Amino acid sequence: MNRASSTAPTTPGRDEMRDERGVVAGLCWMVGWVAAIVAVVVTSASAASAIKLAGVPDPGWITTYGLPVVGGVGQLSAAIALGSAVLAAFFVPAQADGIFDIGGYRAMRISAVASLVWGVCALLGVPLAISDVSGETFAESIKPANLTHAYGQVAGAQTWLWTAIFALLAAVLARVVWRWGWSVGVIVLVTLSLMPPALAGHSSSGGGHDLATNSLILHIVAAAVWAGGLFAVLAYALARGRWRMLAVRRFSRVAFWCVLVVGASGVINAVTRVPIGDLLDTTYGRLILWKVAAFAVLGALGAWHRRRTIAELETSADDEPDAPWWKSLFVRFGVVELVVFAATFGLAAGLSRTPPPVDTASISPVELKIGYPITEPPSFARLMLDWRFDLIFGTLAIILAVVYLRGVVRLRRRGDEWPIGRTIAWVLGCVLLLLATSSGLGRYSPAMFSIHMISHMMMSMMVPVLLVLGGPVTLALRALAPAGKDNPAGPREWILTGIHSPWGRIATHPAVAAVVFVGSFYVLYLGGLFETVIDYHAAHLLMNLHFLVSGYVFYWLAIGIDPAPRQVSPVAKLGIVWGSLPFHAFFGVALMMTSSVIAEQYYRSLLLPWRYDLYDDQRVGGGIAWAAGEIPLVVIMLALLVQWQRSDERAARRYDRQADRDHDADLEDYNEMLKSLGGRRR
Repeated sequence: MNRASSTAPTTPGRDEMRDERGVVAGLCWMVGWVAAIVAVVVTSASAASAIKLAGVPDPGWITTYGLPVVGGVGQLSAAIALGSAVLAAFFVPAQADGIFDIGGYRAMRISAVASLVWGVCALLGVPLAISDVSGETFAESIKPANLTHAYGQVAGAQTWLWTAIFALLAAVLARVVWRWGWSVGVIVLVTLSLMPPALAGHSSSGGGHDLATNSLILHIVAAAVWAGGLFAVLAYALARGRWRMLAVRRFSRVAFWCVLVVGASGVINAVTRVPIGDLLDTTYGRLILWKVAAFAVLGALGAWHRRRTIAELETSADDEPDAPWWKSLFVRFGVVELVVFAATFGLAAGLSRTPPPVDTASISPVELKIGYPITEPPSFARLMLDWRFDLIFGTLAIILAVVYLRGVVRLRRRGDEWPIGRTIAWVLGCVLLLLATSSGLGRYSPAMFSIHMISHMMMSMMVPVLLVLGGPVTLALRALAPAGKDNPAGPREWILTGIHSPWGRIATHPAVAAVVFVGSFYVLYLGGLFETVIDYHAAHLLMNLHFLVSGYVFYWLAIGIDPAPRQVSPVAKLGIVWGSLPFHAFFGVALMMTSSVIAEQYYRSLLLPWRYDLYDDQRVGGGIAWAAGEIPLVVIMLALLVQWQRSDERAARRYDRQADRDHDADLEDYNEMLKSLGGRRR
């Protein structure tokens, strides 16, 4: 961290914020107790059946009720940490030098404390998970010898430890940084801390677990931003921060989309886990109905906020600057909404301890592994028509297309032109992303190596090329209005800050971009990593994300038309492409020549209902990887030639304009120099 980030922040406007830390701390204690009490009550309704179903001795009341309390209080703390970091990053502006204003500074301190609480809860979850699985008491499980012996055998303990690592890293980072850009790192770490529980709960097992897990990821993150953002905005409003109206309005827009994501993902997850007929007949189903009721209450309170309390907050901001906090309608309704949120988090923690009514006896091995049955061998018709929508990347493809087209429409309405070729490239890239993840290609990808290679080559070699040629950054900078002098930064300024950040320069260094893009194939497939992680759903998500992002960064540097942290000449771009793509071709050849089958045990455990040779399928995958570089190479070469030509044309136009202004002074000077040289020779 640089020297400037370790100096105390300047504090213009410090006197404008009241010290309401006692009220905020009391609010934290209240919602924590509500979450804990609800978690205990819900767990008591199903604790006996859960222990009986697990087939282990009763581990005692500390473990039985401690796990849901740790889960409920911990995830509520994670939501507060995430929401506070989001407020510091995007809801309130930093100072002109990038150091937090006093409101952002306080929000980051709240985020640090909440992340610490989340980390401590996760550490307590390690011995509790061991006690729950082994049937031993908590006092026995917490002994160092038992912890070290059982940790590698209990998946729940590993899940809690990874959660604790991310949470504690977020706490340290939030505590030591004072610059705006580092708040994004806190957001990433807190979000990562929410992933292990989402990937290891009820949704990760049984049939349909791909849809259930993806929907739970969206559900947890959106709920954390919604609840934590409300807490952060409420704490900021209690202190009468000078940007409170801006913070509330920005949060209101984010909360609207969070409501939609939480509702849709919750319905998908519930339908996947519980048949509709079991909603009233099982404890798990009745708890889901209670969550639906809590969601309806939260949605109604949110709508009331948008219609009434925000307007009241705006008028009271100037009328009663010294009024006590309980006189604000916004604060009162916010407290009520937070209490409902706390009860919902406790309900969710109790629900995670309640066994779902799932019959795994009739589920095939392939369905247990990848989440859905595959009964027929792949054909061209099945690869194109047998769809299974990917909630993460399929949704991402649709959102990217809609947002881009909205930006184009905004430009057209303003009277500005946007090249139709860029629009076609972007939309086609989104379509290919949807095909690679949600069509039959995405459906068969986890089951066959050759189809997996087709999907990943599309995501790393074809989709990024088209997205880069769409010029999304240029479109955003033209479509988004600038904040204006002395106004709080907005999305346009955030984009420019990201482009010109040190991290952007590191990521777009030619050596870094090329090594990450090409080298990852060798490490993943030829280095043994693929065989190690293929059993995990999280690994599939990370692989897709890595290939998409690394490909985009590489082609952004090579053929990008957007402003970038590094300016590279067309000749250098050509050298980067020609220097990198041969290594990709060598990877395909090396894959075809590999003598052993990669991840052989995994593919044989699927017990697919048709016969095929795994080694031949792997050789086909290597051939696909070898040939996949040819198609984007043609597109890249054409794009570079066009960019080179346009660069020469722009240089010629600049020269002509300069010549018109100075009456071709450079040419006259050159001719005079030649005349003088000729005279001296004579």
